[in-house]
Amino acid sequence: MTQASAKTTVALLCGGRSSEHSISLITARGVLGAIDHDKYEVITIGITSDGRWYLTSQEALTQLLEDQPLATFPAAGQQVFLPLGGEDRRLRLIDPEHPEQVTLGPALDVVFPLLHGPFGEDGTLQGLLEMANLPYVGCGVASSAVSMDKHLMKLAFEAAGLEVGPYEVITHRQWVNDPAEAKARIAKLGFPVFVKPARAGSSFGISKVDSADQLDAAIAEAQAHDPKLVVEAGIEGREIECAVLDGHHSAAPRTSYPGEIVVTDQEHSFYDFEAKYVSKTSAVTQCPADLPQEVSDRLRQLAAQAFLAVDGEGLCRADFFYTTDGRLVINEVNTMPGFTPISMYKTMWEASGLGYSQLIDELISLALERPLGLR
Repeated sequence: MTQASAKTTVALLCGGRSSEHSISLITARGVLGAIDHDKYEVITIGITSDGRWYLTSQEALTQLLEDQPLATFPAAGQQVFLPLGGEDRRLRLIDPEHPEQVTLGPALDVVFPLLHGPFGEDGTLQGLLEMANLPYVGCGVASSAVSMDKHLMKLAFEAAGLEVGPYEVITHRQWVNDPAEAKARIAKLGFPVFVKPARAGSSFGISKVDSADQLDAAIAEAQAHDPKLVVEAGIEGREIECAVLDGHHSAAPRTSYPGEIVVTDQEHSFYDFEAKYVSKTSAVTQCPADLPQEVSDRLRQLAAQAFLAVDGEGLCRADFFYTTDGRLVINEVNTMPGFTPISMYKTMWEASGLGYSQLIDELISLALERPLGLR
């Protein structure tokens, strides 16, 4: 806590260098509206698409998103730098008109990195915060990196005994040197398949491919987001999600009631970007999901197991397929799920009895009690 205030000073980071930049801004607006401002001194920092950090405010962010729902954070205002290492956690601020002058800003107690995708959710930012001796919400360096890469994540799940659907990994080197071999491996999965960037989220770059002649276009679309791809066999079943919240002081992780997003618009063959963030009528949320009690209980157990498989901390959202023959197949975990008004993570906790503001309290509390460094 700062000396001048009994409040805990929290820095919310939003924006960033990934394709999920605009979704991060929407997430930040949601958290700013729900966080207890009587308890927390909130410092909002926007990160531009090229990686520069600037002070902003709840009002400025709200206006930006009202003017442009999928906005890009502007390079304007005081630029922010972190002190690296030591006990001095005061921000360094520079006015662009006087770049030679450095002003000391507020000292931070904890950072809430509301960034999605590479350079925010993949361990890079977590490493920076560890070096800066700043506590932060969410998973650590290795867990974030593994969970961002759909290939490495699946390997961790398989090692933990979780069932994973059939998939192939296509690296840039493999595609350049022998595209025919890569296509042959994909064909063995059977169609339809889903072609995905290995390290992206919010359904960016994902294509459903129903035949071999659609592969080139789908691979080009995915490679626009990531040179490494994961191609997954289509699985017949329902997509069910579960929110995981870490336990205090090494206690077991907690899980919410499972939830389900049902795509109701026939124009969307799966829960793509438009269905998630653009259309207001393409999908409906059901929580608790309509499942037999034993299936719901088993899914919650597996969600906690998936969290532990990637050495999770803080939070994650675990996504499963409940197949037509009754199996629960893990698809992925998301270590910084969205906190937008329609996001499933906070919706599932609300349905489970934990309100939005309480959830934010829990996440900050978990971050403050956790040591930095090796643990």
